[in-house]
Amino acid sequence: MPEPKLKPSIEQRFNLFDREEWRAHRADTPMTLSHDDLLQLRGADEMISLDEVADIYLPLSRLLNLHVSHRMELYRSTFRFLGASLSKVPYIIGLAGSVSVGKSTSARILRSLLARWPSHPNVALISTDGFLHPNAVLQSRGLMERKGFPESYDVRTLLNFLADVKAGKRNVKAPVYSHIVYDIVPGEFQNIDQPDILIVEGLNVLQVNTTPGLEDVIFASDFFDYSIYVDAETEMIRDWYIARFLNFRQTAFRNPDSYFSRYADLSDEEARATALSIWTRINERNLVENVRPARFRADLILTKGQDHKVESVALRKL
Repeated sequence: MPEPKLKPSIEQRFNLFDREEWRAHRADTPMTLSHDDLLQLRGADEMISLDEVADIYLPLSRLLNLHVSHRMELYRSTFRFLGASLSKVPYIIGLAGSVSVGKSTSARILRSLLARWPSHPNVALISTDGFLHPNAVLQSRGLMERKGFPESYDVRTLLNFLADVKAGKRNVKAPVYSHIVYDIVPGEFQNIDQPDILIVEGLNVLQVNTTPGLEDVIFASDFFDYSIYVDAETEMIRDWYIARFLNFRQTAFRNPDSYFSRYADLSDEEARATALSIWTRINERNLVENVRPARFRADLILTKGQDHKVESVALRKL
């Protein structure tokens, strides 16, 4: 008989903190980012402040630093037990969330904060966008309207990449994705060379594997030492997506090489209608069907409010 499916309860699985409660766990962690640093890290449509970094991300960086230190000690103890020479094993953090929820900004801030801890200065960051199939492949398979859905990724290449990084291999190559041309950049790669920490950011990094023949074998999240999900109400994320689309008409869409350059001269009304259509057909559907259902697999959930500020934190119980 198949095992019964259990509906997850956040109260049973997580310790819940409001903003003030979470802020207290910063303790004496110093602020290591300046205002100018933050301007370089935040997204074009996000007005994240140093207060947000202090209240939310400094406590989180402190927690992650503790986890990294304990995991590295476990590695050292295991190698001593085996009588083997110690090899460098990167600590891998997965960070998931919807389009436009701000997960890329969260990943960049965490990378910068963690890199400023004395014990792990080499912190790398990749996006799983680089593991999307090229547009030509998606078009041939009729998947352009499902870009970002699980089946649009080259999962085997992603799993091989994560396995090589976790094995401590040097100079592991990650494909590069361009949001300007909306496609993989042929022949361009990001080099990952034995970092202390690797942050893997993407829509579906917490999902189970859907590659034919591999469903019961391995998930991308099997390589993660810690995982984070950035959440918000669907209506809020929709509004952020539309606002970003409107803003891009004056910025990214003006680039003649942009895949979306045809939208640059739309009126406000036309742009809102277009953005809402794209959101409803693709991004909201993917969020509801694939992305958000995996959030309970995360070790920590950051839940945002209307102004992009994190209002609550859910930390998985030990």
